Amino acid sequence: MKIQRTTYLSLGSNKGNTLKNLQLACNEIAQKIGRIIRISSVYKTAPWGFESEDFLNICIEVSTNLTPEKLLKTVLAIETNMGRKRQVSKEYSARVIDIDILLFDDEIIFHENLKVPHPNMLERKFVLVPLTEIASNLKHPIAKKTILMCLQSCTDTSDIEKTDLQLQRPISIVDKFNYIAIEGNIGAGKTTLAKMIGDDFNAKLVLERFADNPFLPKFYEDKDRYAFPLEMSFLADRYSQLSDDLAQFDLFKNFIVSDYYIFKSLIFAQVTLAKEEYVLYRRMFDIMYKEITKPDLYVYLYQNTERLLKNIKKRGRDYEQNIASEYLEKIHQGYSGFIKTEQNLNTLIIDVSSLDFVNNTADYDYIIKQINEVDI
Repeated sequence: MKIQRTTYLSLGSNKGNTLKNLQLACNEIAQKIGRIIRISSVYKTAPWGFESEDFLNICIEVSTNLTPEKLLKTVLAIETNMGRKRQVSKEYSARVIDIDILLFDDEIIFHENLKVPHPNMLERKFVLVPLTEIASNLKHPIAKKTILMCLQSCTDTSDIEKTDLQLQRPISIVDKFNYIAIEGNIGAGKTTLAKMIGDDFNAKLVLERFADNPFLPKFYEDKDRYAFPLEMSFLADRYSQLSDDLAQFDLFKNFIVSDYYIFKSLIFAQVTLAKEEYVLYRRMFDIMYKEITKPDLYVYLYQNTERLLKNIKKRGRDYEQNIASEYLEKIHQGYSGFIKTEQNLNTLIIDVSSLDFVNNTADYDYIIKQINEVDI
């Protein structure tokens, strides 16, 4: 589990559409650094140390799992992507966006390219005023005084004007959802994605206990004989696990993410069971389904069959190696039918056939953005 840390950033812009620049920077920070907890009011200040247009300045509080070094690298990348061109000269100049790392928990960092607390923050009202607004009682780890006390003793006499301009705090997955269920065909990557989201957003993980099912290896050897006991055991276990885990919310976690939803049982049963067995199975399923909490968001990861077979082969489970493409296609059709007919689920379909969200950060960010943009 990645550790969540709190960092405070100062943002400024005096070039182009300055308010839009600040909003875009906040959006990028929320996407690539972490959840924005607070945003200060927008303040107008004269440039510090050079003649130019007035700045708009804010401070924000961010919860992140990045290390200080990774945080700095990401901040610089956001500035570059927004069009900031750093000068070789140390003289100040107008800029589309300027993002400074002010504080990182209560750490004191003296690296060549990163010094935290920011060495000049106590000398600048355009930093201390918005920072006091959102963290007045926070202690500066070197000065050993609260930010409010630091502001009161600041010798900067420059004018700072609080404006009526408004910025929207980007809404995080943490803010929007209590329960996300991620599903997909065999080998689609649902468990991997659930773990990554759990890690990055401090979510409680509910993972399917397929490895403990004694009927699973036998089923792949003799489907006709073991299909019914396999599906019944899965149904009972899924019902028990979801009932227990969804009822007992962890106060130290932000939300719940699972790598399955109980309707998965019915989809696989449709494919594997004989007609008479399925009728009996459906009766049991309908009774249980009424009692299960529905997810706020149901995410279906679509992978084409060729990619699924490669993933199955790569992960190397002996009992899965003889799965036929026709079987995978039937499962996909079952999911498609479920998604089309189940009107009460907030559903998001993501085609991950050409994505590598494990090794490619941009692909993972794309998925998180898709989830974040869902209306609830």
